[in-house]
Amino acid sequence: MAVTEQQVRRPQKVRAADPPDDHGALKRAVGRNLTAYGFLCAALICFALFSWYPMIREIVLSFQQNNFVDPGEWVGFDNFRTVVTDPAFAAAWLNTAVFSGLALVIGYAVPFVLAVVLNELKHAKAYLRFVVYLPVMLPPAVAVLLFKWFYDPGSGLFNQALGAVHLPTLSWLDSTSTALISLVLVSTWMNLGTGTLIYLAALQSIPGDLYESAELDGAGLFRRVWHVTIPQTKLILLVMLLLQVVATMQVFIEPYLLTGGGPENATVTVAYLMYQYAFNFGDFGGGSALGLMLMIVLLVFSTIYLRVSREEAER
Repeated sequence: MAVTEQQVRRPQKVRAADPPDDHGALKRAVGRNLTAYGFLCAALICFALFSWYPMIREIVLSFQQNNFVDPGEWVGFDNFRTVVTDPAFAAAWLNTAVFSGLALVIGYAVPFVLAVVLNELKHAKAYLRFVVYLPVMLPPAVAVLLFKWFYDPGSGLFNQALGAVHLPTLSWLDSTSTALISLVLVSTWMNLGTGTLIYLAALQSIPGDLYESAELDGAGLFRRVWHVTIPQTKLILLVMLLLQVVATMQVFIEPYLLTGGGPENATVTVAYLMYQYAFNFGDFGGGSALGLMLMIVLLVFSTIYLRVSREEAER
């Protein structure tokens, strides 16, 4: 069949583009982020149930007389007056402050030094990291009870070691002069692995060129640590210092399992006294008042510390 010229030149219809489907694009975007939204909601629910609600509940209880059976009775500041006039109140705060100070001297410095030593080693790094982290994998109660046997005045490991080198044995947990430092040693050993691995990760992120330049300038190990390692890990050191203080100010399991706050209130801490008020005396209002005091102290310390750290970092 012959094709005419008119049929050849007939213009073809151009199909118009489909309008953009904004609803479909939004649906796909929401679908892609649905998992993230789910995790975010789960995290917010966990924080609300296990962090925010207990804090709000503690604030309310600190102004109430409540036995969780009858309706709570508002008593104003009576709970605070009760705990402040307790003879163990001043001892608890003093012991908590001393414990935190000793933990900073021992528990804050030792993991950093150990991390520096591990970072300098050439062999068996993986094995030594496992050995250092091993105490963290033990349940805290097991680790504390293990040290309770170590501290035994008769057959304890520490006194046997002292007797083997003809040194006088010690009443580790029964003497007011050694009980608190004994708790610090337990806490340091239990948390040594976590701090060491965090510091070790920070050390391994330091560029090797800095150490090579320092070695070419004749710097030894101590000068490299002072002029290279500490400045390069300053941020993580500041963060760990804050976490160390907050954690040690809430020490509880060591005096609870080892000494019961004794001897002569030498190891009673604020957290342990709070437990005594709530569960031994049945005074949940007094325990909540102590908890609120501790929370305010830590909040003030954290605010001042973060502000000073920010100003120091901006210089």
